[in-house]
Amino acid sequence: MTVRELDKVLALRPTNAVARLGAASRLPLLDPRDLVRALADSPGALASIPVVSRAALPGLLRAARTEDAILGLVCQHPLADRSAPERFIEALRWATAVAAHERPVFLEAGPLRVSREEEASLRDGIYRLVDAGFTLVSLDLTRLSVEDAIPAVAAVSGPVLERELSLEVSLPALEGAPAHEVARALLEGLSHAGVPVRFLRAAGQGEEPDVELVRALVDCAAAYGASLSLEEPHAASFRTLPAYVAAGVRKLSAPAPFGRVALNAHAADERLAIAERSLSTGVPAGELLGLLEERLPALPPAARERVEALSFSEAVELFSRVGASRAGRRAMAFLAQGAGD
Repeated sequence: MTVRELDKVLALRPTNAVARLGAASRLPLLDPRDLVRALADSPGALASIPVVSRAALPGLLRAARTEDAILGLVCQHPLADRSAPERFIEALRWATAVAAHERPVFLEAGPLRVSREEEASLRDGIYRLVDAGFTLVSLDLTRLSVEDAIPAVAAVSGPVLERELSLEVSLPALEGAPAHEVARALLEGLSHAGVPVRFLRAAGQGEEPDVELVRALVDCAAAYGASLSLEEPHAASFRTLPAYVAAGVRKLSAPAPFGRVALNAHAADERLAIAERSLSTGVPAGELLGLLEERLPALPPAARERVEALSFSEAVELFSRVGASRAGRRAMAFLAQGAGD
């Protein structure tokens, strides 16, 4: 890609990303909606990877360059404290500057649990995420009915919609109804409320994916201008992901292998404490580590290098499994030509 073509892609960065990175940055930090559109005629999905350990960042970036892949980086607990979003972005800015990274990246925050009782505080938190530079905000509606979810999303999503960034919503509580019917009711209600949804989030089905259900959700999301996003929260490998790609899923995440890499780098007593807390809270150990990492002793250099190397290997396999390899330059060429306008 020429300098001029890269400049054209950089001009498409959301204003919040430019404000956070600075005008001199050459990182194509983009909205995933544009990246999905750029790859509409190509097989494959975007890969979202949780940054459980900051030590993994150089390895994840190197994997994206090696595979020419679009890299989605997820901050799973961005509202854990007020400075968490800024620390996440600063770590990324440092790592991408050191590596001179010029492949497409998108930044995902969440999923953030939505409740009617905490709408005001969540809206304030989402403002901070937008100001920090995130290009996708994901909302967790799994504890709400469709009837409660629609006004709750409308109440908290203003900061995302005002900047024309991507909003992702999960399926609300199914309450015995078929998933595609719940999805249709949610998306229809949000459409009437003037809330455009770019990604509909669903959970994977483990070792035996229900491909027909996934296709029904893909079709339902597409009818409202959205793409289906799916996470396999507990899968130890990426083996099932190609089936979801073939069914039409456009964004995929399988966080467990990355959490395992980060967790194994810590001392045995730290791993035990995290495992015990995981059992008591129900939060996966790898995800919990991402929340607690800064309270633990810093990893020694050898352990950090191991996290970087193993994160690289896992990311390369993930890109291959979801068809993300060799998509980076293709997407940037499409956007540079203005075909996505």
